[in-house]
Formats: sequence, structure tokens, C-alpha cells
Amino acid sequence: MSAFDVVVLGGGTAGVHVATEVARGGKSVALVEAGLIGGESPYLACLPSNSLLLSAGRGEAWEDAVARRDEVTGGLDDSGLAQRLAETGVTVIRGTGRITGPGTLSVDAVPAGTDTTLTYSDLVIATGCEPVAPPIEGLSDIPAWTTAEGLCSPDLPRRLIVLGGGPAGCELAQIYAAFGSQVTLIEAEPGLLAGEPAFVGEILAAALRRAGAEIFLGSPATKAERTPDGLTLALEDGTRIDADRLLLATGRRPRLTGLGLDALGITVTPGQALPTTTSCQVLGPEHVWAAGDVTGSTHTHASRYQAGVVAANICGQPREADYTAIPRCVFTTPSVYAVGEPARPEFATARVSLSEVARGRLGLDDLGSLELYAADGVLAGAVAVGPDAATWMAEVTLAIRAKIPVSILADVVHAFPTYGEALQAAFRELARGDQTEKGIGPLSELDMETPEDDAIEQHTEVVADEMVPAARRELPFDVDEADAAEQARAVGFDDDDYR
Repeated sequence: MSAFDVVVLGGGTAGVHVATEVARGGKSVALVEAGLIGGESPYLACLPSNSLLLSAGRGEAWEDAVARRDEVTGGLDDSGLAQRLAETGVTVIRGTGRITGPGTLSVDAVPAGTDTTLTYSDLVIATGCEPVAPPIEGLSDIPAWTTAEGLCSPDLPRRLIVLGGGPAGCELAQIYAAFGSQVTLIEAEPGLLAGEPAFVGEILAAALRRAGAEIFLGSPATKAERTPDGLTLALEDGTRIDADRLLLATGRRPRLTGLGLDALGITVTPGQALPTTTSCQVLGPEHVWAAGDVTGSTHTHASRYQAGVVAANICGQPREADYTAIPRCVFTTPSVYAVGEPARPEFATARVSLSEVARGRLGLDDLGSLELYAADGVLAGAVAVGPDAATWMAEVTLAIRAKIPVSILADVVHAFPTYGEALQAAFRELARGDQTEKGIGPLSELDMETPEDDAIEQHTEVVADEMVPAARRELPFDVDEADAAEQARAVGFDDDDYR
């Protein structure tokens, strides 16, 4: 039996961050993980996805993109991170932990196969999440990937069906379409990214279609059949689609099965998240904490944030989480960035097209739009679709978190020419609306002609008709096509591990 101040169940982003911080705070810590130390994000999700998307944008060949992806993910080798944890003072135990009672748990150690009993003063549950397969007849009989398998495979399917139009599905559809696969994206909801405003999914769908993907919306898949050439997927509306492989991007659920939560009096409905307080303490037993996907927060940056809250509380520095401004990102081209609350009828709304600002007019495509939502003169939420949206929307996250009045935001000067000027225009629209509603005059010179407007007016006056550039046209996008033979690749997971 080994005694620790803190035992962390799960070695993903949240678990590693908690273990590191409490070890630096002088606590004895054990981290229990049967899979990859570091979790999915660096090996099987965020980093490989972004690596492949960037390679596609640079026009690289598939083989070169895969080589770069494997370099970024370290070839699924987590030994370096495990060593760094050990150097910090964290005891890394390779195995699956199960709670046996308050203050104790057992670990089926890997690879020895012997049971190890651990005791703890504080327990942190950070076991992540797992994919959910939709109830489709015949699904188990066809060649299918999870998102993790789609992001670590060396294969480039000639025909690929991506099932699910959420963030992961949209990114993977764009990746494989860019490298030459014949991609069909299927979403049961009427639009892509169903949790965001409709215009977001519409702009992204148009971009994916330009990349060569075919999109079916509003009709769920009902039956899958294996064929001599691959598979056929039938939709509810009667459509049948042939492909070589199916990629499942249909959602995830917290990984809580088999942890022994009942030994602590914790009852969780299957598929539901662990209920926690604002200090990330699990409701019910004392000294049990949770961070990451098990709490229902499915973004890597949110997991890291929660881990910081847990570590601070364990180390005697009371802290509470504030979820009012957690960004939601999709790293397609154009990318999507959303933060704060979604649109509501009672919110004031300002919408601006990126084509209305000078930086947008320098581009070749319909770049996208943004919407801002305000309540009582304070920004409540925002969503944008555009090039590298996360890089110029960060100020909105700060504005929501700090509750900065729109009257102040409207007076912030943005560099010219940048996409930030679209924010400036939206801030000013919200500020004018707020002042009109209150029945007061403008508080600053917001209605004056801006330098950009003045410059455009002068340019219009002096440019001759024959100097006006011709209408833009889309450049052809050449991609390399390949039909690589399917290769088996072992990544160290059990057959029932759906990551």
C-alpha cells in the first residue's frame, strides 16, 4: 500500500496539469493512467488536426503532411512527458484505477498485472471522455474510424464519409478533402455546428463545398452495409452513399464507467457529466475534485483552466471557476471562434461582414462575418467566422470576462487594416443602440467619419474608371490524390478503448 496526499485518476491535459501544480506545491502525488500520458489533445486530437490543416493550407503532399503530423505528435511516444512529470516529483503509475472506498483505490498495474492499493487525502477525477457511436444498423460490420484513428492513420481513403457536422467532423472533412479524398459530410441537424448561430454553419458549409466536400444536412444515417468495394451508408430520406471508409464524429461522453464512484456515494446517469461546484469539487463527498471532460467541459483550454482551479484549492488557495468566457474554436479555413452566451431575443445584436473592412477587401473570398451580443450595455457573447478568427477575437473574451461596457469598447482604436476593425464597427453599433435606448446623446465622437472612410472616399474621387480592378475570381486549388493501402497501426489501446 502506497500513501499519497493526492491521487489523480487520468493523465490527460487536466490530470497532468493538476499533478504538476500540486507537486510543485509540496504535495506527494500519484497520477494513474493506462493510455497516453498527456491525453488525446497532443497525440490524437487538437495538435494533429491543426498540423494537417496547416499542411493543407501550405499545399503539401499527403505523405509530407503525415510526416510533419507524426513529428508534432512525437510518434505517439509519451515517455518524454512521463519523465518530466517524474522530475517534478509526480509518481506515474501505468494502469487503470478503481475507487474502493473513501481514501483508497486499487490499480491494475500495467504491464505487471498486479493490483496496487493507494491511499489519498484528495482525489482528482480527470479521466476524460470517449466517443459515442450512433445507433445505426450494421455499423459494427463496416470499416470505420473514430476521430482519433482518423488523425493518426497514414492512409488517405479515396472515398470517405464523415458522420457528424460538429467541430471535429468539419475539421476532418476539410483535411481529407484538401488532400484529395472524395469526402461526404453528413449531419442529422439542419446545419453544421448546430450549437452556433445558423450563419456560422452556412459560411462553413460553403467553404467545405469549395474544397470539394459534398454535404448532406437534415437526414440522419439509418443503415450501414459492407460491399465488395467498401461500404454503403443509407440516410433516412433514402439517399445511399458509397465509400471506402466511414469516420465517426458523432459526439463524446464523460469516461466514468468502472471507476467505482458508487463507493463514494456518487451516482451519475450514464452519459452525463460529474456534477461539480464552482471550485471544481464533486458534489457529495469531501476532498474529491474533477477537471476536464468529465465535468462536461470539452475544450483543452477549459480543462487546463479547471485544473488550475483544482490545484489551487488543494494547495489551500481558495479559487472558483468562472465559465462566462470560455472560447469555442473550430480551426477550419475560415475558422470559427465563439465565446460567451449565444444570441437571445432580449440581447442587442450587431452583425458585421468582414468584407466591409479594408483588410477583408484585400482578400479573394467571402471571408465571413461576426456577431456580438450585449445586455444592459455590457457584452454577453460573440461569434465570428473568418481567417484565424481566434487571433483577433481574444479581446472579446477579455471584454466579456471583465464586463467592460460597450461604450468603452466602442472607443478602442484598432490598427488599420486589420480584421479587428470589424469588431470596432460592431462595438460602435451596440454603443449607439444602447445610448438610443437610454435616451441620451453620444458620449464620444463615435459618429464622426473614420480615417478609413475618409481614405476610401478620397481614393474613389481620384481613381480613373480604367484603373478599377477587374472582378475577383477564385484560383483553382490543386490537390494531390492518393489511394494508399490500408495499414494496421497499433497505438497501445485495448480493443474496447474507443479513443
